[in-house]
Amino acid sequence: MSPDRPLQDTIVRLLKRRPFYGQFLLQFRRRQQTGKRAVGVTIVDATPTLIVDPERFALFRPAEQEALLEHLLKHVLHLHPSRRKERNPRHWDLACDLAINPGIENLPPEAVQPHRFRLKEGLAAEEYYQALMQLPQLGNQDDEGSGDQQQKNAEKDSADQADETADLREAATVDDHQHWQEADRTPISLSEQVVRQMVRNAAKKCQNEIPGELEELISGFLAPPKIPWQQILRQFVGTAGRVGRTSTWKRSHRRFGHDTPGLRKQQLLNLVVGIDVSDSTDTQPLRESFANELMQIARGRQCRISVLYAGSRIQKIDKFTGNPHVAEVYRGGGFTDLRPVFDYARKMQPRPAAIIYLTDGFGPAPEQSDIPTLWVLSPDGKKPVDWGLELHLDELQE
Repeated sequence: MSPDRPLQDTIVRLLKRRPFYGQFLLQFRRRQQTGKRAVGVTIVDATPTLIVDPERFALFRPAEQEALLEHLLKHVLHLHPSRRKERNPRHWDLACDLAINPGIENLPPEAVQPHRFRLKEGLAAEEYYQALMQLPQLGNQDDEGSGDQQQKNAEKDSADQADETADLREAATVDDHQHWQEADRTPISLSEQVVRQMVRNAAKKCQNEIPGELEELISGFLAPPKIPWQQILRQFVGTAGRVGRTSTWKRSHRRFGHDTPGLRKQQLLNLVVGIDVSDSTDTQPLRESFANELMQIARGRQCRISVLYAGSRIQKIDKFTGNPHVAEVYRGGGFTDLRPVFDYARKMQPRPAAIIYLTDGFGPAPEQSDIPTLWVLSPDGKKPVDWGLELHLDELQE
Protein backbone atom coordinates (compact mmCIF):
# COMPACT_ATOMS: atom_id res chain seq x y z
CA MET A 1 0.00 0.00 0.00
CA SER A 2 1.25 3.48 -0.85
CA PRO A 3 2.47 5.40 2.23
CA ASP A 4 0.11 8.30 1.51
CA ARG A 5 -2.92 6.04 0.96
CA PRO A 6 -4.47 6.78 4.41
CA LEU A 7 -4.27 10.51 3.73
CA GLN A 8 -5.76 10.10 0.25
CA ASP A 9 -8.60 7.98 1.62
CA THR A 10 -9.34 10.54 4.33
CA ILE A 11 -9.58 13.38 1.81
CA VAL A 12 -11.86 11.27 -0.38
CA ARG A 13 -14.17 10.68 2.58
CA LEU A 14 -14.24 14.41 3.24
CA LEU A 15 -14.99 15.13 -0.42
CA LYS A 16 -18.06 12.91 -0.16
CA ARG A 17 -19.35 14.02 3.24
CA ARG A 18 -17.94 17.53 3.61
CA PRO A 19 -17.03 18.66 0.09
CA PHE A 20 -15.80 22.15 1.04
CA TYR A 21 -13.27 20.64 3.45
CA GLY A 22 -12.07 18.15 0.85
CA GLN A 23 -11.75 20.73 -1.94
CA PHE A 24 -9.88 23.09 0.35
CA LEU A 25 -7.39 20.40 1.37
CA LEU A 26 -6.73 19.35 -2.23
CA GLN A 27 -5.06 22.73 -2.82
CA PHE A 28 -2.21 22.13 -0.36
CA ARG A 29 1.24 21.16 -1.51
CA ARG A 30 2.18 18.03 0.41
CA ARG A 31 5.43 17.28 2.16
CA GLN A 32 6.29 14.02 3.88
CA GLN A 33 8.33 14.23 7.04
CA THR A 34 9.12 12.07 10.04
CA GLY A 35 8.40 13.79 13.33
CA LYS A 36 6.72 13.64 16.72
CA ARG A 37 3.30 14.55 15.29
CA ALA A 38 1.34 12.94 12.48
CA VAL A 39 0.46 16.14 10.65
CA GLY A 40 1.25 19.82 10.43
CA VAL A 41 0.37 22.76 8.23
CA THR A 42 1.84 26.14 7.28
CA ILE A 43 2.14 28.69 4.48
CA VAL A 44 5.65 28.58 3.02
CA ASP A 45 6.61 31.45 0.70
CA ALA A 46 2.94 32.05 -0.19
CA THR A 47 2.38 28.31 -0.73
CA PRO A 48 -0.05 26.39 1.53
CA THR A 49 1.77 23.26 2.66
CA LEU A 50 0.49 20.12 4.37
CA ILE A 51 3.14 18.14 6.28
CA VAL A 52 2.42 14.46 6.96
CA ASP A 53 4.17 11.59 8.69
CA PRO A 54 2.36 8.73 6.88
CA GLU A 55 3.18 6.06 9.49
CA ARG A 56 1.94 8.13 12.42
CA PHE A 57 -1.15 9.32 10.55
CA ALA A 58 -2.12 5.71 9.76
CA LEU A 59 -2.24 4.90 13.50
CA PHE A 60 -5.36 7.04 14.04
CA ARG A 61 -8.92 5.83 13.53
CA PRO A 62 -10.63 7.12 10.33
CA ALA A 63 -12.83 9.52 12.31
CA GLU A 64 -9.76 10.90 14.09
CA GLN A 65 -7.93 11.29 10.78
CA GLU A 66 -10.79 13.42 9.45
CA ALA A 67 -10.80 15.47 12.64
CA LEU A 68 -7.05 16.09 12.37
CA LEU A 69 -7.43 17.41 8.81
CA GLU A 70 -10.32 19.63 9.89
CA HIS A 71 -8.06 20.91 12.67
CA LEU A 72 -5.35 21.84 10.14
CA LEU A 73 -7.85 23.45 7.81
CA LYS A 74 -9.18 25.70 10.56
CA HIS A 75 -5.68 26.78 11.55
CA VAL A 76 -5.18 28.05 8.01
CA LEU A 77 -8.62 29.66 7.72
CA HIS A 78 -7.88 31.60 10.91
CA LEU A 79 -4.36 32.44 9.65
CA HIS A 80 -2.94 31.10 12.92
CA PRO A 81 0.55 30.32 11.55
CA SER A 82 0.90 33.84 10.14
CA ARG A 83 -0.38 35.60 13.26
CA ARG A 84 2.14 34.18 15.74
CA LYS A 85 4.89 36.72 14.93
CA GLU A 86 6.72 37.84 18.11
CA ARG A 87 4.41 36.07 20.57
CA ASN A 88 5.61 33.32 22.90
CA PRO A 89 5.46 30.31 20.54
CA ARG A 90 4.36 27.73 23.10
CA HIS A 91 1.54 29.84 24.53
CA TRP A 92 0.36 30.93 21.07
CA ASP A 93 0.39 27.37 19.75
CA LEU A 94 -1.74 26.12 22.63
CA ALA A 95 -4.03 29.15 22.38
CA CYS A 96 -4.75 28.42 18.72
CA ASP A 97 -5.64 24.81 19.50
CA LEU A 98 -7.92 25.95 22.33
CA ALA A 99 -9.70 28.32 19.95
CA ILE A 100 -10.65 25.66 17.37
CA ASN A 101 -10.71 22.29 19.16
CA PRO A 102 -14.13 22.63 20.90
CA GLY A 103 -15.88 22.78 17.52
CA ILE A 104 -14.24 19.64 16.12
CA GLU A 105 -15.69 16.21 16.83
CA ASN A 106 -13.64 13.00 17.13
CA LEU A 107 -10.30 14.62 17.89
CA PRO A 108 -7.79 12.32 19.60
CA PRO A 109 -8.11 12.34 23.42
CA GLU A 110 -4.85 14.22 23.87
CA ALA A 111 -6.21 17.30 22.07
CA VAL A 112 -6.27 20.22 24.55
CA GLN A 113 -9.62 21.77 25.50
CA PRO A 114 -10.35 25.07 27.34
CA HIS A 115 -11.79 23.36 30.44
CA ARG A 116 -8.36 21.89 31.10
CA PHE A 117 -7.27 25.40 32.15
CA ARG A 118 -10.64 26.41 33.60
CA LEU A 119 -11.29 28.63 30.57
CA LYS A 120 -14.58 28.99 28.74
CA GLU A 121 -15.13 27.98 25.13
CA GLY A 122 -15.61 30.34 22.23
CA LEU A 123 -12.73 32.76 22.77
CA ALA A 124 -10.36 33.96 20.06
CA ALA A 125 -6.78 32.74 19.99
CA GLU A 126 -5.55 36.12 21.26
CA GLU A 127 -7.85 35.88 24.29
CA TYR A 128 -6.66 32.37 25.14
CA TYR A 129 -3.09 33.54 24.68
CA GLN A 130 -3.51 36.31 27.24
CA ALA A 131 -5.15 33.87 29.68
CA LEU A 132 -2.33 31.34 29.30
CA MET A 133 0.29 34.03 29.80
CA GLN A 134 -1.31 34.78 33.18
CA LEU A 135 -1.32 31.21 34.45
CA PRO A 136 1.88 31.49 36.55
CA GLN A 137 0.30 34.47 38.36
CA LEU A 138 -3.04 32.80 39.12
CA GLY A 139 -3.84 32.83 42.82
CA ASN A 140 -1.56 35.76 43.64
CA GLN A 141 -4.42 38.23 43.99
CA ASP A 142 -5.63 39.16 47.48
CA ASP A 143 -8.83 37.37 48.50
CA GLU A 144 -11.49 38.63 50.82
CA GLY A 145 -11.83 36.90 54.20
CA SER A 146 -9.79 36.63 57.34
CA GLY A 147 -8.14 34.16 59.68
CA ASP A 148 -8.37 30.44 58.92
CA GLN A 149 -10.70 30.91 55.96
CA GLN A 150 -8.26 33.26 54.25
CA GLN A 151 -5.44 30.77 54.81
CA LYS A 152 -7.55 27.92 53.40
CA ASN A 153 -8.42 30.02 50.33
CA ALA A 154 -4.77 30.83 49.79
CA GLU A 155 -3.79 27.17 50.08
CA LYS A 156 -6.52 26.14 47.65
CA ASP A 157 -5.50 28.84 45.15
CA SER A 158 -1.89 27.79 45.47
CA ALA A 159 -2.80 24.17 44.76
CA ASP A 160 -4.97 25.20 41.79
CA GLN A 161 -2.16 27.31 40.46
CA ALA A 162 0.27 24.41 40.73
CA ASP A 163 -2.15 22.11 38.87
CA GLU A 164 -2.71 24.62 36.07
CA THR A 165 1.00 25.35 35.73
CA ALA A 166 1.66 21.61 35.51
CA ASP A 167 -1.06 21.33 32.86
CA LEU A 168 0.54 24.10 30.83
CA ARG A 169 3.91 22.41 31.12
CA GLU A 170 2.56 19.02 30.05
CA ALA A 171 0.00 20.13 27.45
CA ALA A 172 0.87 19.75 23.79
CA THR A 173 -0.70 20.61 20.47
CA VAL A 174 -2.34 17.80 18.55
CA ASP A 175 -0.48 18.75 15.36
CA ASP A 176 3.09 19.87 14.66
CA HIS A 177 3.44 23.66 14.96
CA GLN A 178 7.21 23.85 14.51
CA HIS A 179 6.61 24.55 10.82
CA TRP A 180 4.75 27.75 11.64
CA GLN A 181 8.05 29.61 11.77
CA GLU A 182 8.22 29.15 7.99
CA ALA A 183 5.08 31.29 7.69
CA ASP A 184 7.01 34.31 8.99
CA ARG A 185 8.56 34.71 5.54
CA THR A 186 5.15 35.52 4.03
CA PRO A 187 3.49 38.84 5.02
CA ILE A 188 0.11 38.28 6.64
CA SER A 189 -1.73 40.26 3.93
CA LEU A 190 -0.22 37.98 1.28
CA SER A 191 -1.15 34.90 3.34
CA GLU A 192 -4.69 36.28 3.52
CA GLN A 193 -4.75 36.59 -0.27
CA VAL A 194 -3.57 32.97 -0.57
CA VAL A 195 -6.33 31.72 1.75
CA ARG A 196 -8.94 33.89 0.00
CA GLN A 197 -8.05 32.23 -3.27
CA MET A 198 -8.26 28.76 -1.72
CA VAL A 199 -11.67 29.55 -0.24
CA ARG A 200 -13.01 30.82 -3.55
CA ASN A 201 -11.76 27.77 -5.41
CA ALA A 202 -13.21 25.35 -2.85
CA ALA A 203 -16.56 27.16 -2.70
CA LYS A 204 -16.87 27.16 -6.49
CA LYS A 205 -16.12 23.45 -6.80
CA CYS A 206 -18.65 22.46 -4.13
CA GLN A 207 -21.40 24.74 -5.55
CA ASN A 208 -21.07 27.14 -2.59
CA GLU A 209 -22.19 24.53 -0.06
CA ILE A 210 -20.39 26.12 2.89
CA PRO A 211 -20.53 24.30 6.26
CA GLY A 212 -22.66 26.25 8.71
CA GLU A 213 -19.91 26.46 11.32
CA LEU A 214 -17.65 28.17 8.76
CA GLU A 215 -20.20 30.45 7.12
CA GLU A 216 -19.31 33.63 8.99
CA LEU A 217 -15.58 33.06 8.62
CA ILE A 218 -15.83 32.16 4.93
CA SER A 219 -18.01 35.17 4.06
CA GLY A 220 -15.10 37.47 4.85
CA PHE A 221 -12.87 35.68 2.35
CA LEU A 222 -15.55 35.69 -0.36
CA ALA A 223 -15.92 39.48 -0.13
CA PRO A 224 -13.84 41.54 -2.60
CA PRO A 225 -10.27 42.03 -1.36
CA LYS A 226 -9.30 45.44 -0.01
CA ILE A 227 -5.56 44.99 -0.46
CA PRO A 228 -4.00 47.28 -3.12
CA TRP A 229 -2.70 45.26 -6.04
CA GLN A 230 0.70 46.95 -5.86
CA GLN A 231 1.08 45.69 -2.29
CA ILE A 232 0.33 42.09 -3.31
CA LEU A 233 2.80 42.27 -6.20
CA ARG A 234 5.54 43.77 -4.05
CA GLN A 235 4.98 41.29 -1.24
CA PHE A 236 5.05 38.37 -3.67
CA VAL A 237 8.36 39.53 -5.10
CA GLY A 238 9.66 40.20 -1.58
CA THR A 239 8.68 36.71 -0.46
CA ALA A 240 10.36 35.20 -3.52
CA GLY A 241 13.49 37.14 -2.58
CA ARG A 242 13.66 35.34 0.75
CA VAL A 243 13.57 31.84 -0.75
CA GLY A 244 16.92 30.11 -0.26
CA ARG A 245 18.46 33.09 1.51
CA THR A 246 21.91 32.60 2.92
CA SER A 247 23.85 34.58 5.48
CA THR A 248 25.37 36.64 2.64
CA TRP A 249 21.99 37.92 1.43
CA LYS A 250 21.39 41.58 2.31
CA ARG A 251 18.12 43.42 1.95
CA SER A 252 18.68 46.59 0.01
CA HIS A 253 16.75 49.39 -1.65
CA ARG A 254 19.76 50.90 -3.41
CA ARG A 255 19.87 51.31 -7.17
CA PHE A 256 21.63 48.75 -9.34
CA GLY A 257 25.40 48.97 -9.45
CA HIS A 258 25.82 50.76 -6.10
CA ASP A 259 27.72 48.71 -3.55
CA THR A 260 28.73 49.72 -0.04
CA PRO A 261 32.47 49.29 0.63
CA GLY A 262 33.32 46.40 2.87
CA LEU A 263 30.16 44.37 2.07
CA ARG A 264 30.17 41.16 0.10
CA LYS A 265 28.64 41.16 -3.38
CA GLN A 266 24.86 40.91 -3.28
CA GLN A 267 23.00 37.91 -4.66
CA LEU A 268 20.68 38.77 -7.53
CA LEU A 269 16.99 37.92 -7.32
CA ASN A 270 16.07 36.00 -10.48
CA LEU A 271 12.53 36.58 -11.76
CA VAL A 272 10.76 35.36 -14.87
CA VAL A 273 7.95 37.55 -16.18
CA GLY A 274 5.70 35.87 -18.74
CA ILE A 275 3.60 38.15 -20.98
CA ASP A 276 0.74 36.55 -22.87
CA VAL A 277 0.74 38.30 -26.28
CA SER A 278 -2.52 36.82 -27.53
CA ASP A 279 -5.21 39.24 -28.73
CA SER A 280 -7.42 38.60 -25.70
CA THR A 281 -4.91 40.19 -23.32
CA ASP A 282 -3.87 43.09 -25.55
CA THR A 283 -5.01 45.84 -23.15
CA GLN A 284 -2.23 48.41 -23.34
CA PRO A 285 -3.09 50.70 -20.37
CA LEU A 286 -3.38 47.77 -18.00
CA ARG A 287 -0.23 46.13 -19.34
CA GLU A 288 1.70 49.36 -18.99
CA SER A 289 0.41 49.94 -15.46
CA PHE A 290 1.48 46.43 -14.45
CA ALA A 291 4.85 46.72 -16.21
CA ASN A 292 5.63 50.13 -14.72
CA GLU A 293 4.95 48.85 -11.19
CA LEU A 294 7.21 45.87 -11.84
CA MET A 295 9.93 48.23 -13.03
CA GLN A 296 9.62 50.26 -9.84
CA ILE A 297 10.12 47.06 -7.83
CA ALA A 298 13.16 46.16 -9.93
CA ARG A 299 14.73 49.57 -9.28
CA GLY A 300 14.50 48.98 -5.55
CA ARG A 301 16.05 45.51 -5.56
CA GLN A 302 19.02 43.67 -6.99
CA CYS A 303 17.08 41.80 -9.69
CA ARG A 304 17.82 39.83 -12.81
CA ILE A 305 14.55 39.83 -14.78
CA SER A 306 13.79 37.73 -17.85
CA VAL A 307 10.70 38.94 -19.72
CA LEU A 308 9.25 36.24 -21.98
CA TYR A 309 6.67 37.34 -24.56
CA ALA A 310 4.75 34.22 -25.51
CA GLY A 311 1.63 33.03 -27.34
CA SER A 312 1.74 29.46 -28.57
CA ARG A 313 5.54 29.75 -28.26
CA ILE A 314 8.08 32.19 -26.87
CA GLN A 315 8.32 34.98 -29.43
CA LYS A 316 10.73 37.38 -27.74
CA ILE A 317 12.97 37.47 -24.66
CA ASP A 318 14.23 40.58 -22.89
CA LYS A 319 16.73 40.38 -20.05
CA PHE A 320 18.07 43.10 -17.82
CA THR A 321 19.96 43.49 -14.57
CA GLY A 322 20.42 47.23 -14.76
CA ASN A 323 18.08 50.13 -14.05
CA PRO A 324 15.26 49.82 -16.63
CA HIS A 325 13.61 53.06 -17.73
CA VAL A 326 11.02 51.88 -20.25
CA ALA A 327 8.52 49.03 -20.01
CA GLU A 328 7.99 47.77 -23.54
CA VAL A 329 4.59 46.56 -24.72
CA TYR A 330 5.01 43.83 -27.33
CA ARG A 331 2.15 42.59 -29.51
CA GLY A 332 2.05 39.10 -30.92
CA GLY A 333 -1.47 37.69 -31.41
CA GLY A 334 -2.47 34.09 -31.95
CA PHE A 335 -3.52 31.46 -29.43
CA THR A 336 -2.03 30.78 -26.02
CA ASP A 337 0.06 27.93 -24.66
CA LEU A 338 1.30 28.66 -21.16
CA ARG A 339 3.74 25.76 -20.96
CA PRO A 340 6.74 27.17 -22.90
CA VAL A 341 7.43 29.85 -20.27
CA PHE A 342 7.60 27.23 -17.52
CA ASP A 343 9.74 24.93 -19.69
CA TYR A 344 12.17 27.80 -20.22
CA ALA A 345 12.21 28.69 -16.51
CA ARG A 346 12.97 25.11 -15.42
CA LYS A 347 16.07 25.06 -17.61
CA MET A 348 17.43 28.38 -16.36
CA GLN A 349 20.63 28.52 -14.31
CA PRO A 350 20.46 29.81 -11.69
CA ARG A 351 16.89 28.73 -11.08
CA PRO A 352 14.38 31.64 -10.94
CA ALA A 353 12.94 32.49 -7.54
CA ALA A 354 9.48 33.13 -9.00
CA ILE A 355 7.38 33.40 -12.16
CA ILE A 356 4.92 36.26 -12.73
CA TYR A 357 2.60 35.56 -15.65
CA LEU A 358 0.30 38.19 -17.18
CA THR A 359 -2.35 36.24 -19.13
CA ASP A 360 -6.02 35.47 -19.65
CA GLY A 361 -5.36 31.91 -18.46
CA PHE A 362 -6.97 30.26 -21.48
CA GLY A 363 -4.50 27.71 -22.72
CA PRO A 364 -2.72 24.53 -21.63
CA ALA A 365 -0.53 24.88 -18.54
CA PRO A 366 1.76 22.51 -16.62
CA GLU A 367 0.00 20.18 -14.20
CA GLN A 368 2.31 21.37 -11.45
CA SER A 369 5.33 23.56 -10.81
CA ASP A 370 7.63 23.94 -7.82
CA ILE A 371 8.53 27.52 -8.80
CA PRO A 372 6.36 30.06 -6.91
CA THR A 373 3.97 31.59 -9.45
CA LEU A 374 1.76 34.67 -9.53
CA TRP A 375 -0.98 34.58 -12.17
CA VAL A 376 -1.99 38.14 -13.11
CA LEU A 377 -5.23 37.60 -15.04
CA SER A 378 -7.18 39.79 -17.45
CA PRO A 379 -10.72 40.86 -16.40
CA ASP A 380 -12.40 37.93 -18.14
CA GLY A 381 -9.57 35.52 -17.50
CA LYS A 382 -9.45 32.49 -15.26
CA LYS A 383 -6.71 30.75 -13.38
CA PRO A 384 -5.63 27.81 -15.58
CA VAL A 385 -4.52 25.50 -12.74
CA ASP A 386 -5.10 25.04 -9.01
CA TRP A 387 -1.58 25.98 -7.96
CA GLY A 388 -0.07 29.44 -7.77
CA LEU A 389 -1.42 32.76 -6.49
CA GLU A 390 -3.81 34.83 -8.62
CA LEU A 391 -4.72 38.48 -9.11
CA HIS A 392 -7.36 39.74 -11.55
CA LEU A 393 -6.88 42.90 -13.54
CA ASP A 394 -10.37 44.05 -12.54
CA GLU A 395 -9.15 43.78 -8.94
CA LEU A 396 -6.15 45.87 -9.89
CA GLN A 397 -8.28 48.96 -10.45
CA GLU A 398 -7.96 51.46 -7.62
